[in-house]
Amino acid sequence: MQRALRKWQIVLRGIVGAVIGLSLWFLWMTVERGPDSNDTPFALWYGNWRAVLIATALFTLFLLGFSRPRRRAEWRNTGIYTAFLISLFAEMFGIPLTIYLLAPFLGLSPWVFGMNESHLWAFALDRLGLLPISAGVYLVMVVSVGLIAIGAGLVTLGWYTVFHGRETLVTRGIYGIIRHPQYIGLIVIVLAFNIQWPTLPTLLMAPILIGMYVRLAQQEDQDLAAAFGQAFVEYKGRVPAFLPRWLRNS
Repeated sequence: MQRALRKWQIVLRGIVGAVIGLSLWFLWMTVERGPDSNDTPFALWYGNWRAVLIATALFTLFLLGFSRPRRRAEWRNTGIYTAFLISLFAEMFGIPLTIYLLAPFLGLSPWVFGMNESHLWAFALDRLGLLPISAGVYLVMVVSVGLIAIGAGLVTLGWYTVFHGRETLVTRGIYGIIRHPQYIGLIVIVLAFNIQWPTLPTLLMAPILIGMYVRLAQQEDQDLAAAFGQAFVEYKGRVPAFLPRWLRNS
């Protein structure tokens, strides 16, 4: 029994390590690549429904596998998060509805927006004369991929720690730094995608998702207080909900 348990722990650690390692590898590749002057025109970039399906499936499986929704409120949040992912990747690779709506207000044709120009924050920096488009794309990619790596790390570490905690009050590991690492990790990923590839639906859905996860964290605190009493009250007074004390005090 103990041998099987140790093997299972090795598998779990391997899963966590693989997710974090892949995130860091992608961040390193993004940084290493540097500003790229190459661009893919509108007609060649969009309409890639295979990419839409693959990206949506990967992030949805990550969401379901590591956030472990159980209660009704958690499933509701997961459903809205999945809708966020679908709308994001459908516009990122499929049909850019935001571009179609935005281009006339800028006096531009939608066909101007290739791969680089569709990074709208980078496009704005270029139009304002602050950064050339290639440097702007590099900036938003490095920042967003870095945040995605942080968010994925928080979600997976939170999952791993809770899995080993079972029905006890988990206060070690990442939970000794913040009380809700998985929720803040999912929020960070939402913010990261809105930096990388903002669209009207994702920008509108972001504050809704953030508010829902904040409320879910508050409800979880109430449930834990009812279950563990003074032990949780002391833990709550010692460990902040979302931001580490050193970050809040800096």
